[in-house]
Amino acid sequence: MSPVESDEEDLTRKQRREQARAERKAMEEAEAAGAARRTRLTQLGVVAAVVVVVVVVILVATGGGSKSAAPKVGSTTANKAAQTVNALVAGIPQKGNVLGSPTAPVTLQYFGDLECPICKDFTLGALPTVIQKWVRPGKLKIEYRSLETATREPETFKLQQIAALAAGNQSKMWNFIELFYHEQGEESSGYVTEKYLQGLAQQVPGLSLASWTTDRNSATFANQVASDAQAANNAGFTGTPSFLLGKTGSTPSKFEFSSLTDASSLNAAMEKLLG
Repeated sequence: MSPVESDEEDLTRKQRREQARAERKAMEEAEAAGAARRTRLTQLGVVAAVVVVVVVVILVATGGGSKSAAPKVGSTTANKAAQTVNALVAGIPQKGNVLGSPTAPVTLQYFGDLECPICKDFTLGALPTVIQKWVRPGKLKIEYRSLETATREPETFKLQQIAALAAGNQSKMWNFIELFYHEQGEESSGYVTEKYLQGLAQQVPGLSLASWTTDRNSATFANQVASDAQAANNAGFTGTPSFLLGKTGSTPSKFEFSSLTDASSLNAAMEKLLG
């Protein structure tokens, strides 16, 4: 081999070694960069997990910004709700699902779902005026009827509506449903439990809890919930609150409140019906 060829071969080997070193260095740098990225991602993941835990803890502690499921019996909030309800319906005749004098010349059928937030808006908005102006003087009676719209689980709907009807067996249904709306929880949050229903029942003055508990097993109330659903279907109702209004004993007509907080449209209809 000539000196020139030997030098060329040595140069080639040197170039290959340098190239190999360069490739190894590049791989090492790439691996190091990848490891750094993985470390950063892991750190970010840990931070994100910590943030999620903190948020969950805050939501649990604050109720997620939602309404509470039910004020504790005996609490200031619960007592205030009970006082408001008692003042509203005290002295007004009740029987079953009906609030008002049995001889009232006009009847309003109120189809509602106890978990419906719009029903709550109406019940706490326009309804108190209706009760004071028309029900208390004996000119109007209101029948509360069940229509499932907001409650997610059919069994829960039946459970809560029957609980209200069972209170009606002691002429306390309107106390129960008013308390339910006043202490309504966040829709679809699963707040309606046996503890919640028992808490409401305990706030109804004069309600025998033993009788109420027994009455809830009556097939009569389950049949009434089903009958209300059929009546709503016959009327073409798909939402709540929905209403039928008419002279007592006659076929009622659909009625729409112009506002959930203003009773002026019902006032006009009542004056027309009473002539």
